[in-house]
Amino acid sequence: MKNITLSADEHLIEQARQIAQAQHKTLNSVFREWLEQYTVQSGSGKDFDALMKRLQHVNAGRRYTRDEMNAR
Repeated sequence: MKNITLSADEHLIEQARQIAQAQHKTLNSVFREWLEQYTVQSGSGKDFDALMKRLQHVNAGRRYTRDEMNAR
């Protein structure tokens, strides 16, 4: 693991530590969880592109009108 240094308002850090402690976690572990979720969200565009590439062979047979696509 690599260490990083962050800066934030002291009051905010203290509040975050108290919340983490209430969840029986360390502030460090909460940050690692957040960082993992943050990077997964950023990768979702790549996942979408990969899915579209895998589905290139799918053919609807014709183009649908706007009304047909919005029909519920």
